[in-house]
Formats: sequence, structure tokens, C-alpha cells
Amino acid sequence: MPPLLGHPFRVLIYTVKAFALAHVAVTYGYSCGYGWGPSMLPTFLTMDEWFVTDRSHRRGRGLRVGDCVVYSIPVEPGEEGIKRVLGLPGDYVLLNSPGVGSANMIQVPRGHCYIVGDNLPWSRDSRDFGPLPMGLIKGKVIAKVSMNGWWPFNWFSKVESGLQPVSKPPET
Repeated sequence: MPPLLGHPFRVLIYTVKAFALAHVAVTYGYSCGYGWGPSMLPTFLTMDEWFVTDRSHRRGRGLRVGDCVVYSIPVEPGEEGIKRVLGLPGDYVLLNSPGVGSANMIQVPRGHCYIVGDNLPWSRDSRDFGPLPMGLIKGKVIAKVSMNGWWPFNWFSKVESGLQPVSKPPET
């Protein structure tokens, strides 16, 4: 006589294992998400653009100035945004946009980073809500996805740091 509970439980266990593996891959590996809005122009389009996020950079692990990150927006619970890291703990950053308001600088506190959008007039970022806690960072954007043509390898383009080092100091 065959076992009555062998086959259904085996299928259930394999299904649970597959879901657990998928959860680990999306939470700690790579994920794909949709983005929209003008705050990151010209780096990203305002709509119809997808991003690949490396989740190993969660909570600020291995971030550098110039990286684009996905983060939980502190003033809108449940919403996520994409911005560029401008300052890490200990860095001094300009509190306002260049040429607007005062030239006050702040030091980024420990456990925080300072993020801004590439399109400063249309970006709500650390200039509005202050330095972002590293715990709100969900990952680093490593690629843009735009389905141009039939060849899948042409769909992905790497996201580079938009910041360039100063070649020589300004003359006074």
C-alpha cells in the first residue's frame, strides 16, 4: 500500500522552498522596479523606465559619493524614491542649492547620508527633510532597463556616478 501523505507533502515542501529562495533572492540579491518623476533628469527619464537594484548595498553598505540609491521616503511612509548620494557620514555638504539662500554647510551625522536629485529645482531630498538614515536605504541602482530592440543584452545600461572630480581648483 503506498503512503497516503508522501506525494502531496513533498510537492508542498518543494513549493515552500521555491518561495523562500525567491524571497531571499529579491530581498538580498537583485530586484527590478519602476521609477517616474522629474527629480533625476537628465540621468533618468520622467516615466517608462525600469531599474535594476543591487540589494547587497542595503542600509548603506559599500556606498560611495555619487551612487544612485533606492530609499524609503521618510516623509511619505511606504513610498520609495531614487536619489544620488552627495555626502556620507563626516562629510560637509551645502545645506541649500548652490546660489540659492545662504551658504551654510552641515556635517553629515554618523549613520546618515545626504541625498539629492540631479534636477535640483524639482527634487525633494535631504535639502528638505535633512540627512537620510542609512537604515532607509534599500539598495544601489546599478542599471537602467529600456527595451530597445529584440536583443536582451541591449536592454540594460549601467548607471555610472554622475560626479566628476575637479581637475584643478578654481582661481580666485
